[in-house]
Amino acid sequence: MHDLVSPLSGELLKLKVEIEAYAKDYGLDFYPVVFEVCDYDTINILASLGGFPSRYPHWRFGMDYDQLSKGYAYGLQKIYEMVINTDPCYAYLLKGNHMVDQKMVMAHVFGHADFFKNNAWFSNTDRKMMDVMANHGTKIRRYMGVNGQDKIEAFIDKVLSLENLLDINVLFETSEVKKQRENTEKRAKEEDLVDDDGRSQALKSYMRTKNKHDKSNQAEAKPGDADRFEIKKYPERPVRDILQFLAENAPLEEWESDIISILREEAYYFLPQRLTKIMNEGWASYWHSTIMTKHALKASEIIDFADHHAGVMAMSKKNINPYKVGIELFRDIEYRWDTGRFGKNYIDCDNMVKKYEWNKDLGLGKEKIFEVRATHNDITFLDEFFTQDFCERQQLFTYKYNPRSGRFEIDTRDFLAIKQKFLSSLTNFGQPVIDVDDANFNNRGELHMTHRHQGVDLDANFAEQTMKNIFAIWKRPINLTTKYDDKECTFCFNGKEFKPLK
Repeated sequence: MHDLVSPLSGELLKLKVEIEAYAKDYGLDFYPVVFEVCDYDTINILASLGGFPSRYPHWRFGMDYDQLSKGYAYGLQKIYEMVINTDPCYAYLLKGNHMVDQKMVMAHVFGHADFFKNNAWFSNTDRKMMDVMANHGTKIRRYMGVNGQDKIEAFIDKVLSLENLLDINVLFETSEVKKQRENTEKRAKEEDLVDDDGRSQALKSYMRTKNKHDKSNQAEAKPGDADRFEIKKYPERPVRDILQFLAENAPLEEWESDIISILREEAYYFLPQRLTKIMNEGWASYWHSTIMTKHALKASEIIDFADHHAGVMAMSKKNINPYKVGIELFRDIEYRWDTGRFGKNYIDCDNMVKKYEWNKDLGLGKEKIFEVRATHNDITFLDEFFTQDFCERQQLFTYKYNPRSGRFEIDTRDFLAIKQKFLSSLTNFGQPVIDVDDANFNNRGELHMTHRHQGVDLDANFAEQTMKNIFAIWKRPINLTTKYDDKECTFCFNGKEFKPLK
């Protein structure tokens, strides 16, 4: 792969030095950025691998590559840039791009690099992930050599279907907190340990309870015996980090537990990028727009830049464009804090003329957007700064399918409805929130999980497939409680059929 990329040289190297100087002058702070140039086929390979050339082999990467290649060949899509959150920060430029595009991409990359380094949600990111991913790839290739590629890929498929069942609080675990938690869990396991036969914690708990129960049947019952044989609930509190729970408690072979841990680590590495997609792209777009229009553009490049920038910012009729929403919100925040359009006095003002002309000349805009960049994620960003004025200026609306006309039509322009739908789509990325709350359900070593209903019903087909994959790892029946029509119901997959419990 390294033979297919080349470092910057000549005019591109001069541009990199120039654009970097502009970025630093504006106060952007980032790890060293290493730019490399590659052709469209190589950048498609890198994109399909998430930007890491030494990742483990898996069919989904080939599928992603095929889609990207066809999209480029048919003129449906084109990757202008790719940037990796590491130290140093790696970025790939597409060979053959116009010089104005290369300038824009470099400015965009420095915006991303600043965001990666300074946003709180990335604070505990492993900045040496390029080496970590390479080590993961080596391990999994070794497992494939011993156990066969088909067997390992089939297991990876099952684990990847669960990589959305994460706990965002893990992102803020410092090394000290993580070590303390691991020591606590280790002591708890040592206290419960009865043998080392590879059975899961829940199964051991079940066997201990069964042994106690058998002994109690042989002895004469005495008052208080029921209290003595009370089963200790495990886990004591609901667990949202399902991959870690399975890696530590399911009856797995060593390679299976290791692969779950590997895929979990990679999922948490990418999690902050999913949590901040709108902010991250908006921030990078804000800075490429600022740097290009105020410094880097030549007169002969203005039309080309405007054309390409407009293409990036274009809003789809069906989907929200994170670049457009992000950049416009940052601009709106800057404008409001420059003019003082915030706080109680402004909100309480009921004179529309006075409110329209409001300008306190505070000049706090730049300071505010840097503050927002450092502390927010997409949900808090939109919740706090997505105002009715902004919504109306951007002409946003919700739509739905009309079966009578056979097409999608505008549903509402109501601000609160739009904002609520926007936030709902971002909450856990629109994925269900699932907790493990009992690893010895019904005292049979079964797993019980609870769907935290947030206004959207669980898709039964997806639930069934997910429970099948968890069963393949847990080896015992899986139970899931959710709500339909405000009524609680529990489903079970016992290895053969998916059915509701009566």
